[in-house]
Amino acid sequence: MKLEEHFDSPEHAINVVRRMLHVSGMVLDNASPAILGHLSKNIRIAALKTPLVDEDVGIAASIRIVNPQSMKKEDFVRSGTATDIMLDFLSYLIRYGISVCVAGATSSGKTTVLGWLLTTIPNNKRIYTIENGSRELDLTRYEDGKVVNSVIHTLTRDSENEKQKVDQITLLDMALRFNPDIAVVGEMRGAEANAAQEAARTGIAVLTTIHANSCEATYRRMVSLCKRAVDMSDETLYGYVTEAYPIIVFCKQLENKERRMMEIMECEILPDGTRNYRTLFQYIITENRMEENGAFTIIGHHEQKESISESLSKRLLENGMPIEMIKSLKERTVKTA
Repeated sequence: MKLEEHFDSPEHAINVVRRMLHVSGMVLDNASPAILGHLSKNIRIAALKTPLVDEDVGIAASIRIVNPQSMKKEDFVRSGTATDIMLDFLSYLIRYGISVCVAGATSSGKTTVLGWLLTTIPNNKRIYTIENGSRELDLTRYEDGKVVNSVIHTLTRDSENEKQKVDQITLLDMALRFNPDIAVVGEMRGAEANAAQEAARTGIAVLTTIHANSCEATYRRMVSLCKRAVDMSDETLYGYVTEAYPIIVFCKQLENKERRMMEIMECEILPDGTRNYRTLFQYIITENRMEENGAFTIIGHHEQKESISESLSKRLLENGMPIEMIKSLKERTVKTA
């Protein structure tokens, strides 16, 4: 929506954004004309100034509110984002030490799904969170004014001085010293992807998000990010990331702006080292229809396609999941919604 209000000049617009970025401790100038920062706990800002944009424009900025509302399980089910069976399944995996990556494009609902999953973690599990620049997760629980769970929230610190800079890789390395049950990397978008997969392969459950266009594409995206940190072959890194994250969740915002959990996939590593992709749950679109009033209607439903592998069942059993619960995961009816 276009507004009638406007800045007095390109310089006026640049100065306003500079003042906004002051909260992040970021400096927008000719030496650093592209900036990522935050305005408050859950508001992100990205800005580009001249010479990266035209002189008569001055600056281009994007301000985004991330996860402004706390969703409950019933909200996901009511909106059709996912079924209760799918949500229970994911919460069980996290509870019993299985790493999960939530993938999707911007505004697909990744962070919202991540936030809800973290609310299902029992109080006796230690959680270590890593976020880039601004706090969006608030997992500390209180009863009668006392903290009842164990959470360590950490933030990166950007600085032009390398000695003062603290990135996600440093915080991931520190995470191992705190002996967490679950490590949370708010978003993988750079070299920290390699440190995250290394942590996941030590036995810690790592929960994270990533920008990718499908479940299978998520692993290829991880490989490309890992290569920013290490000089290894694609084949070697692919083996690492599929071992690190056996479960991928793909979220998408559809044409009608509704959000759907499109697929939950398990990557099963076979004895000969090959990979078998098992689509556990999938959103099936049966019709796309443009209404006379211009509204776009999408008709579909979620289905369970396959059950979890024997190797994942064995791992869940070793991590403490009751046999009856494992059997129930493998004996779901085919159609779930």
